[in-house]
Amino acid sequence: MPSWSPFARRSVCPSRPPPEAAALGRRGLRDVNTAALDTFRAELERLRVEAEAALGTASDANAVEAARVEFLGARSGRLKSLQKMLGAIPAGDKPAAGRHFNEAKEAVGVLLAAAQARVERVAAHVVPIDVTLPGEPVPRGHLHPITQTIRRVQEIMARLGFESVDGPEIEDPWHNFEALAIPPEHPARDPLDNFYLAVARGTDPLLLRSQTSTVQIRVMETRRPPLRIVSLGRVYRPDTADATHYPMFHQVEGLLVERGTTMAHLKSVLRLFASSFLGGDVHVRFRPSFFPFTEPSVEVDMEWGGRWVEMGGAGMVDPAVLSAVGYDPAEVSGFAFGLGVERIAARRYGVSDIRDFYRNDVRFLRQF
Repeated sequence: MPSWSPFARRSVCPSRPPPEAAALGRRGLRDVNTAALDTFRAELERLRVEAEAALGTASDANAVEAARVEFLGARSGRLKSLQKMLGAIPAGDKPAAGRHFNEAKEAVGVLLAAAQARVERVAAHVVPIDVTLPGEPVPRGHLHPITQTIRRVQEIMARLGFESVDGPEIEDPWHNFEALAIPPEHPARDPLDNFYLAVARGTDPLLLRSQTSTVQIRVMETRRPPLRIVSLGRVYRPDTADATHYPMFHQVEGLLVERGTTMAHLKSVLRLFASSFLGGDVHVRFRPSFFPFTEPSVEVDMEWGGRWVEMGGAGMVDPAVLSAVGYDPAEVSGFAFGLGVERIAARRYGVSDIRDFYRNDVRFLRQF
């Protein structure tokens, strides 16, 4: 048989890849393996961060247990799911992947133990509450009886059409005396009857106001009639403290200025006020008196508890006072009245000594 035949089987020898192509293939496989390991590590780190957030905000044992099942559950826990990814890690990277997995598992376990200890400490200090027991009464404060009286007076006078106004407690002599028809030689300006303040030499003297009429003067300086105002505030006089006097007390003064005002209007307003404040049909009595800024002037008595009680002073506004603020006495007239807040409060609450209002005895004040 000839050594050569057209039907003879040809031996095919596969060609070997060049060395450069083989090196490129090995490097690509190594890159794929590295990417798989990096992805696994990133998933482990994300799980650890989320476990730290969930366990750190768990406020009770139920929340901690829910986080434990989510991250460390034996069947459906997220760490268990990541453990299954180890099978897809190349053999050469499995030791590193296993080490990272164990570190993450240990870190989550430490976070779980810390959360359990924290909620146990909190639970140990929680006192169980029996919601069926009656609650303990909560002590509540309230307004001082003088403040209550002032607000009640403001409410009543507002219904009668009087606006509440206020002014400074430190006054100059013009507003406190001269505008009220009290001349410099009048005994009411004596230093023994007023609280004058120490001021720099050469400046105008100042004093603590001795009546809230100063507020009325300030209002009349800036407004024109008709006018209905009531001023309430502290006044100061060097009186000896006793059951009916105090160096500092509160005064309510009303002023009405318009055309055709008479003493009958004054008595009607005071009677309406007394009936609203004290309750019932309160009788009002006028006794002749003298005040520099009213003419005629009267002392106001109110019948209370079967006897007459002095409540303050009142009268028709002196024409000189109207002229001092630029009003024309021929066109308008007015009346004014002043009542001691402490006195009417004492009558309303049955207090025999007004000093009790300022002794800060909580046992006394709690009654109101």
